[in-house]
Amino acid sequence: MHPNTQRVVAALRAAGCDAEVVELTEPARTAAEAAALVGVTVGQIANSLVFTADGEPILVMTSGANRVDTAALGERLGATIARADADAVRAATGFPIGGVAPVGHTTPLRVLVDEDLLGYDAIWAAAGTPHTVFPTSGAELLRVTGGTPVRVTA
Repeated sequence: MHPNTQRVVAALRAAGCDAEVVELTEPARTAAEAAALVGVTVGQIANSLVFTADGEPILVMTSGANRVDTAALGERLGATIARADADAVRAATGFPIGGVAPVGHTTPLRVLVDEDLLGYDAIWAAAGTPHTVFPTSGAELLRVTGGTPVRVTA
């Protein structure tokens, strides 16, 4: 198991989550690719996106069916939101883009969870690499990340 995936599994177990990581046959760098490989709708893919809020990194877990509206999110948070570049993503999480997991980060991050993810019984999130994912639920995602539900669209 890749060290990044080991870190995710350790964080999940520490949070009392027994989800099993699934290794994909191909890398899934987009929500559509992940959904096709797992056999679910694109909305059931929990994208892990790193932004900055007034310069501080935050993790936004969004449904693969949604695009984060940074202006609307910024209004809700009372902050200026910007997309983090690949180097900032790796520095904040320890993961490469395409494999950012909701847990197991190298630095503590504020986590926001798209309200739309809470409407699914089963969702899938990255497990540290573009080849690994794990199943969870919206409620469990909130619990293991300590996240806050938020609307990410306008």
